[in-house]
Order: sequence, then structure tokens, then C-alpha cells
Amino acid sequence: MKKTITIFLVAFVAGSALMAQPGWNWPEDKATAEEKNVLYTDYLKMDNFEEAIEPHSWLLENAPDLNKSIYINGAKIFEGLADKETDKEKQTAYEERAMEMYDLRIKYFGEEAEVLNRKAYKAYKYYRDNQPKYPEVKELFDKTFELNGSKVYDNNLVAYMDVIRRFKLVGGEISDEEVIDKYTMISDIIAEKSAGGDNGSRYTKIQDNVDKILTATVTVDCAFVESTLGPKMRESGDIKMAKKVFQLLLTGKCSDSPLFPEAAKIVNDVEPSFGLAKVIAIKAAGDGDFDTAEEYYNQAVSLTDDNTKKGEVFLNMAQMYYSNGNKVAARSNARKAIAADPSTKEAYSLIGNLYMNSYQECKGGESKVKDRAIFIAAYKMYNRAGDSKNMANAKSQFPSMEEMFSENYNEGDNVTVGCWINETVALERRPQ
Repeated sequence: MKKTITIFLVAFVAGSALMAQPGWNWPEDKATAEEKNVLYTDYLKMDNFEEAIEPHSWLLENAPDLNKSIYINGAKIFEGLADKETDKEKQTAYEERAMEMYDLRIKYFGEEAEVLNRKAYKAYKYYRDNQPKYPEVKELFDKTFELNGSKVYDNNLVAYMDVIRRFKLVGGEISDEEVIDKYTMISDIIAEKSAGGDNGSRYTKIQDNVDKILTATVTVDCAFVESTLGPKMRESGDIKMAKKVFQLLLTGKCSDSPLFPEAAKIVNDVEPSFGLAKVIAIKAAGDGDFDTAEEYYNQAVSLTDDNTKKGEVFLNMAQMYYSNGNKVAARSNARKAIAADPSTKEAYSLIGNLYMNSYQECKGGESKVKDRAIFIAAYKMYNRAGDSKNMANAKSQFPSMEEMFSENYNEGDNVTVGCWINETVALERRPQ
């Protein structure tokens, strides 16, 4: 094999002097450098990492600024050797050489942010069970995230949180609040990445893993967030602090905390979003603050073009008004839910319930047939919802054949249900 490569090199080197190679800083002994470069890269292509070391080392010593490829490939050589090595001491030595390749690339060719992005995950892979290395690895990840921000590689997101966990576990100097600061930064980057593409489920899984590591690192409960971070958020009104509080309350399953809607409002005021507005509205409705709920439900509708989401919000509003006895507003919003998303069958059932519960309020007491027509109106709604149980219940309240006969009505006659309902229905008799 060596003889074949050497023969090829004679031809290559003879012709290379006539070829310009931009981006390459050849040393005085260019011919040897070209020979060594071809030799080690051919060995690398064949995964013959051992044979690649000698010519590659010559380049590192005699032409360290030749081209960044000698460090990119150098990392591949030593990572390949480390992966194959079974002797722990030798494996560690190869891993150290691989890490050195990243450092030398930065020294001679810059691109620190990009190179550290790559180096960080390799360091995590090699050193995550090596406790003496934890401070070094944490420092590497700190700098990687500082330089890259939201451009940090996805693989480094969970890795960084785990590096923090391991560092703290062995007594590293980092407070619970600093852990939470790191967690918040990582979560913000995940949210930014998720918003910029079609990989929502991927980033949801990443966030779930980061959440699990957080709870394994510090005790995150409602009392901690409320007593430690709540006062700071209220005092500063800072959106970053509010985001931190909101995320931690979610992680700690503390959505019942009074701090939860406060944090959501601070964030939503600066960065309005459908999800936050809806959360605030639901919380306000549950607390009986219907004016605030209506305000944020309407904002949520204005912040989305998705008809399914709009249908959900209108249904939420209908349910809110149903619960506080505002039947007209409840029906109006149920109809809006159906108009936005015709598959919102639950809205039909809600209207049916409104009608069923209005019998005492709307009956005139002069005609049993007209009074009981309200149940026919309810039945129509349940029928559209496919709600068979309530259909049967409504039908059992239809006017009887005797009642229709005594009042000179026939099945199929149109009767208007008055009161607030104001609907016309075709008469049907209840089953005998």
C-alpha cells in the first residue's frame, strides 16, 4: 500500500508546482509538505488512523498554519483512534490529542465560536464521567454558550444542563440561583430554536430532558420560586426574570400560584403571544375575573390565524359565560367557535345545554306545546354535536301527541321559541 501511495505522490508533487492552491500557506519545503498532506489524508480516507499520525505530525510541526483542514482532520484521526482503543490510558491520551486539535485550530485560524461548538460536545462525551475534568468542561460550555447564543448546536443543550448537574453534584461552586440562571438561558435558546422551524416536537423533547435534569440538580417547588424569585420579579418587572419565574412554575407544576399569571402578564405585555394570552385568560376566568379573561381571550384570537385555535378560544369564552349565567354571550361565542372551526362539536352541546336549562325561565305557561318546543331546539343542537345521550334526554321532554292534538298542532308545524332563544323549530312529539 505504501509503495502505491509513494508512486502516486511522485506524479502529484511533480505537477503540483504548476497549480495555485488558494487558502494554503505552504512552507519553504513545499514538496515535502504536499507529500505529507496527500499521504495522511489518504490514510484517513481508509480509516488507517495509525499510519496517518506520522505525516500529519510532520505538518503540525513544520507547517502549523498550512490550512485549517489539518486540524479538522487531526481531530478525526485522534477521535477515531480513541473510539477504537481498548487500553484506557492510551484512549485518554488520544482524547487529549483530539481536544488539542480544536485548540490549535483556534490558535492559527480563529473561528472560536464555531470550533468551541464542536469541541464542547466531544469534551462532554469524553469527560462526563471524569470528575477532575468537570470544572474544565463547565468552563468550556460556559464560553461556548456565551459566544454562540442561539446558534449553539442542539446536541449541546441537554449536555450543558447535565454538565452543570455533574459539576454541582461533586461540590462545584455554583448556587441554586446560578443553576436556575443557566437553565433559563438554555430554555430561552430552545424556545428560540423551536419558533424558527418545523421541529417543535424535537425541541419539546429537548426541553423535557432539560427540565428533568434541573429537578435532579436543585429543588424546584412553588415555595422556592415564590419566596426567592417572586419578590425580585415584582420589584424589577424585568421580562427575563418573568420568563424565568413562568418557566420554573410550569416545571414545578405550580400553575395555581398567584405568581403564575403575574409572570405571564409581564412577558405577554412585552412579547404578546397566543399561548400566553390564552393561559392568562383561562386563569382569570377560573378566578372569576371575567373582564380580564375576556380581554385576554380576545387578544389571543387576534394573535393567531389558525382557525382551530380560534375555535378553542371562542369555546373557552362560551364556557366562561355559561358558568356565570350569561346565556346570550355564551351562545354567541359558541356560534363563533363553530364558525371558526366547524369540527368544534362541543359548542353545539353547550348551546343545547343552554336551551335545556332555560325552560323554567322561558316558558310562558299558556301553551305546553310552545313551552316544550324549547326541548326540540335543544335536541337540534345535540343532534349536530352527535350527543346521543342528551338527544334522548331532550326528546323525552318533547310535547306529547295529546298535548299537540288538544292545542290543534300537528307534527311538522313551525313554532317559534321566544325568550332570549328566538328560534323556530318544526314540532315533533315525544316517544310514547
